[in-house]
This record gives sequence, structure tokens and C-alpha cells, in this order.
Amino acid sequence: MAAAADVEDGGELMKDMNVVLEEVNGSLKMLGARYPEQMKAFGSFMHSAEKKGALSHKNKELISIALSIATHCKWCIAYHVKHALEAGATEEEIMETCFVAALMGGGPSLMYTQLVVKALNDFGGKGR
Repeated sequence: MAAAADVEDGGELMKDMNVVLEEVNGSLKMLGARYPEQMKAFGSFMHSAEKKGALSHKNKELISIALSIATHCKWCIAYHVKHALEAGATEEEIMETCFVAALMGGGPSLMYTQLVVKALNDFGGKGR
């Protein structure tokens, strides 16, 4: 039986993206407690890679969404859609990013676009 946070008939994959984001944050916290040296190094690398440089932080989050779709990572989709919205990305920019990912990743990547739409809805974006 699906949990209350799941979308009807969507099961585990279509879980409320706020819940998925909580899973991400919980996993990162647990890994940080168990493997502080590695997670500190990863966090430093992530901060360095995501900060504004030749590309804006927003554009880097959009790239991360595309890669999250192409690699079929629902946790990454939740994380990066949330951060893209916080960085000022619009629904249109995010959805265009999804279609570029689908172009490169084919039908399976297109199917993961539904998680981005779900995240937009769950995080207060429009979705549709």
C-alpha cells in the first residue's frame, strides 16, 4: 500500500518530492557522521564545482537536473530542482533542460521528466 506522501498509483517512485529531499538530507547527514573525511572532501568539491564561475550557479543547477534525469536519480532530481528554483530558474528553463536531457537520453530519460514536474508541483513551482 502506498504511503500518504506517495502519488496515487505512483508508488515509491512518485513519492512527494519534499519527502525525497528529506531522504537526501538524511542520507548526507548519516554519511557525514560515519565518513566525515570523505564527506567533507565531497562537500568541498561540490561547493567548488557549483559556485559561480564562467557559468552561473543557476546554469550549473540546470545542468545537474539534466544529468539527474539522464542517470535516472530521483534523489538528485529532487535536490537539484529545489536548488535550481532557489537559484532563480523558471519552470520554462527547467522544462527545457528536461527536453535536452530526453534528447540525449531517449525515452527512459523522458519518463524521468515526470519527476521534475512532480518536484515543481511539490516545491511550489507550477509543474502542470
